[in-house]
Parts: sequence; C-alpha cells; structure tokens
Amino acid sequence: MTFIELLTYVGSHSKYDIMDGDAEATLEAARSGSHKNPVAGKVIADMYQNSGLATPADAIERAQAIKTLGPIRLFYMKDDAPVEGFRMVEDIVHKIDGAFNEEAMRLKAQI
Repeated sequence: MTFIELLTYVGSHSKYDIMDGDAEATLEAARSGSHKNPVAGKVIADMYQNSGLATPADAIERAQAIKTLGPIRLFYMKDDAPVEGFRMVEDIVHKIDGAFNEEAMRLKAQI
C-alpha cells in the first residue's frame, strides 16, 4: 500500500476530521505546518517524514507506519498531554491496522 493510499484510508475511516483536502493536499498542509488541525498535521507529517519514503507514492508497510508514530504516541501518553490528542493518535493507529487488515483479506480472497 502506498503512503497516499494509507492516508486516504485513514482519513475516510477515522472518527476525526484529519483530512485537509485530498490526500496529497493533506500531506502538503501537514508538512508545511498549515494543516487545519495541528495535532492531525503533526501525526501525518511525522508518519511521512519518519517513514524514510522518497515520495508519497512509495509503498509503506504496517510495522513501518506504526513505528513512525512511536515518539508522538509517547508524547501524548504523558500525564500533562491533551487527552484529545491521545485519542486521535490512538484512533489513527487503529485505522492503520484496519487498512492493512483489509488489504491482507483482499489479497487472500484473490488466491
């Protein structure tokens, strides 16, 4: 799955409004710091920047995507961190799992 496909899935399944336009525009807004939701923007920018991908069209693996969110997850687990940020990050992690679970099921069905 490409980063853009993953972001599109997460954006369409999250209970939070994390998209700021289409996936490409959302990533650009996140990377430039102009995303309408600073927490979502930080999560998206960190996930992309920490993934080591050269372009948003590059493939990303489940473990790679989850690992990129480790530092921001730890930040929002602190006692003084905003609860809503923690909830959003956890929702995104669950949606990443969902995206890869659906992809695996789709691939198994093709066999």
